[in-house]
Amino acid sequence: MRRYALLVLIGLVLGGLVHLVSVLALPRLALDDAFARLARLGPANAVQLIPDPTPFAATLPRMDPAFASAACVYDLSAGPLRILVPPTPDYLSVSFYARHGLAYYAINDRASSRRTIELQLMTAAQRAALPEDEEITAADRLIIESPTEEGIVLIRAFVRERGEREAIRARLSEARCGAMG
Repeated sequence: MRRYALLVLIGLVLGGLVHLVSVLALPRLALDDAFARLARLGPANAVQLIPDPTPFAATLPRMDPAFASAACVYDLSAGPLRILVPPTPDYLSVSFYARHGLAYYAINDRASSRRTIELQLMTAAQRAALPEDEEITAADRLIIESPTEEGIVLIRAFVRERGEREAIRARLSEARCGAMG
């Protein structure tokens, strides 16, 4: 009897370990992840509007139809990026994800000190290479450090009325994600 209980316990522990390893490894092994899907929308370091979800298809899973969305698939290997997101009538959020889906920063229009959200995105090495300018304070520029050179900037704007969707999508198309200059 003890022998069977020990075998069952060993089986449960091994099954739990296999489950845990597979769940943690899946984001890195997935071929058609969010990064790959969004990269098909357009070139890197440019904001692309995400098509609205339909009952039969969506660019990303579990997209909320009450939001209009845009994304910038970024590559910081050529240098830091400047991100500008114009205001919309209602709620607006900007979220940052590493290459394999790790969310590492988010800001919304209510938390931004200015109406237009303006950010600088760079790696830790690029930030360390920035010259120190005593006239520019941390409040003057918001610098986001990316843990990876590649990732996603996801912009979402709430659409209160169905008739406002196109106007809000037009505002999102004005967002910029490009080289600092």
